[in-house]
Amino acid sequence: MFADRATIYVRSGKGGDGHVSFRREKYVPNGGPDGGDGGNGGSVIIEIDDGLNTLVDFRNIRKYLAGHGEDGGKRNCHGKNGNDIILKVPEGTVIKEAESGKVITDMSKENRRFVLLTGGKGGNGNQHYATSKMQAPKYAQPGQPAKELNLILELKVLADVGLVGYPNVGKSTFLTKVSNARPKIANYHFTTLNPHLGVVDLEGAKGFVIADIPGLIEGASEGVGLGHQFLRHVERTKVIIHVVDASGCEGRDPIADIYAINKELSKYNEDLAKRPQIIAANKTDLIYDNKDEVIENIRKEFESSGYEVYPISAISGEGISKVLYRVRELLDEIGDNPVIFEPEFEFSNTVIYDEPYSVTYDEDEKEYVVEGPRIEKMLGYTNLESEKGFVFFQNFLKDNGILEKLEELGINEGDTVRMYGFSFEYYR
Repeated sequence: MFADRATIYVRSGKGGDGHVSFRREKYVPNGGPDGGDGGNGGSVIIEIDDGLNTLVDFRNIRKYLAGHGEDGGKRNCHGKNGNDIILKVPEGTVIKEAESGKVITDMSKENRRFVLLTGGKGGNGNQHYATSKMQAPKYAQPGQPAKELNLILELKVLADVGLVGYPNVGKSTFLTKVSNARPKIANYHFTTLNPHLGVVDLEGAKGFVIADIPGLIEGASEGVGLGHQFLRHVERTKVIIHVVDASGCEGRDPIADIYAINKELSKYNEDLAKRPQIIAANKTDLIYDNKDEVIENIRKEFESSGYEVYPISAISGEGISKVLYRVRELLDEIGDNPVIFEPEFEFSNTVIYDEPYSVTYDEDEKEYVVEGPRIEKMLGYTNLESEKGFVFFQNFLKDNGILEKLEELGINEGDTVRMYGFSFEYYR
């Protein structure tokens, strides 16, 4: 089954928490802190797999989770890092953030491996917080949280040239004639339901990659039929070959068909309508009486708009070489730089990584004790003598959940709270 679009959920791993413990050995009665660090969480990584040409695997599994980091242990034991998760995608897959639709990265050409979400960093154990003032810290650092995203994966084929046109106009036959591709061909609409790529080799000139885009119909830009699935594959192409049934053997008007398909291209993406386009007026072998008149009418209608018209027969091969060499000239004028979708989505630079603290009750002193490196720093640069400074410090305690912790321990009005040599009476 060919699948060129999928929606999935990914999440990196949470960092493991640092551990709080102290050396307790027979001949070391006052051992210091020995809490180990937490392990790092696993990352979400996307890699190109040259053996893949579809996103069908992501239709069956929609959720991808990296491993969490293990918490630290006593005796300085470091927690195990969480396992990374690697998503394999075919080259040409564009990764988008689902809610905004913005491009995160384009897995094409040199961009073969992309770290989408890094795992949370493991927290430090309490051994890192021993100081001359605090030799037995009863707190450790929590691990960084996991990160998550809902993603849209879209496969947009990597081709220099796109073949567009209504169903059954001869695109698959044209591709078979000019390349090594062998799409299934039959005389009914929508024979081609997935893009086929072929390599065109030219004598005395550089070759190129050509894609047979499945037959479009009116309303494709609004998603009628399989319109959106087909149109996204035209987006990377630099030159468009618009194949039309010039013979009208099925009762179609070639001029009306060209206008209809170009309208759909423009409505889907205005840039597509501005790309160089060659009209391949196919099935000329079925025009018996007024071949020159038919081709001339198409030329009069479209050459003033910059479209070149070439009569061809995909069955006999007549006129095809002229089209291919003209396409090569246009590609040389445009340049070899591939069409790559630039990143649009910005990840938040805010990293939530709280420094640890502890809130305990000292039974001997009948005081509540609040400790932690961030609290010690805050007391060092806050002027508690000023009203403004004291209000700032109170808000800090509230915003960091310290007042809530004191309430959980059962603090009452008038009770004493001690912080690094400062003592305060608690009032609600």
